[in-house]
Amino acid sequence: MNQLIPDDIIEATGMSEDELKTEIAVHLFKLEKITLEQASRLAGMPRLQFQHLLASRRISLHYDLGDFENDLETLKRLEQ
Repeated sequence: MNQLIPDDIIEATGMSEDELKTEIAVHLFKLEKITLEQASRLAGMPRLQFQHLLASRRISLHYDLGDFENDLETLKRLEQ
């Protein structure tokens, strides 16, 4: 389900739609409501770029068992 942010809300923030999506992604990630992958996708940037953004704001990564398992799966795919 895709949601649109009304133009008047975007205008009220003084940000572009992309900037607003990035801020929402950062905030939701910081609150641990979405994963790093989800946040980077919402922000419309590669995961590494989003990680750099978080680091520039001194927001630490939440690395849990699910993240570890995802990384293991990625490594297995890369070995093939």
